[in-house]
Amino acid sequence: MPNSPTIPAEQAKEIRRLSHDLSNALEIIVQANYLLGAMSHDDSAKQWVQLLESGVGQAAEINRNLRDYIVANS
Repeated sequence: MPNSPTIPAEQAKEIRRLSHDLSNALEIIVQANYLLGAMSHDDSAKQWVQLLESGVGQAAEINRNLRDYIVANS
């Protein structure tokens, strides 16, 4: 965003750290969901696995957007 104020270095550093920690937590969920998906399930359970996969994908995308914003504004 042109003419937007920059994020102070200390705040940007902390947000990057939190984003990294969030990425690590999301990776655990992604891997657990993968293992769940590899198991036999009824149709209802398969829908829950797909819902979880979708939600994690959305969270990961938000986290990537946050990191990109921090890089662009600090």
